[in-house]
Amino acid sequence: MSVRRTSQREIILQELQKSRQHLTADQLFRVVRKKMPRISLATVYRNLELLSETGLIAKLEVSGRQRRFDSEVVGHDHVTCVQCHRVENVFLEGMKEDCPSHGVVDGYTIKGRRLEFFGLCPRCQKKNKVPKGDATMGCGCGCAKKMLTDEQKMVLQAMADFHGPCVAKDIAAATGLEAKLVTGKIADLKKQGFVDSPVRCKYGITADGRTAIKG
Repeated sequence: MSVRRTSQREIILQELQKSRQHLTADQLFRVVRKKMPRISLATVYRNLELLSETGLIAKLEVSGRQRRFDSEVVGHDHVTCVQCHRVENVFLEGMKEDCPSHGVVDGYTIKGRRLEFFGLCPRCQKKNKVPKGDATMGCGCGCAKKMLTDEQKMVLQAMADFHGPCVAKDIAAATGLEAKLVTGKIADLKKQGFVDSPVRCKYGITADGRTAIKG
């Protein structure tokens, strides 16, 4: 499949290649908007889908999270950090020889294969180390995070009460807080690892978040 190379697509492709990361449509939108202020998120997402369909970029579906896009299309796999959710390329060379990439397996015609690895990236490993003599919240394991405000606890508790991801206005209705304040609290909680965004524009509480509101 071929696609016309418009100026929008060229800039989106160039910025993705320049980043050398596995960006979501939201992340790339924030970058591209600096060059094209009038571009919309829907336009960025639509063009990313078209570019992935033509094979110019790769689309990653990482464990139910937001789709990410990769400018590196040469065969490789990925490793995801379970703490910061950073995604990196992994080139395994001969390690997958026993895993078929084509042919027929159990009646299925194989079109491709993908391996996903999960672990802690070097940056998070370093962050989790606690210097000797630094007792954090009495456990000394480095697992304690920044103390939560009452509003943050309310937002987390509302998320915990929902069955599945929810939007910010649902949390605002459940807590009685202003929608703008809820959005700000969600952003802070995401940075601490208490909130995740498994679906675009929807949020959910993480295992760390559940632990935080129990403490």
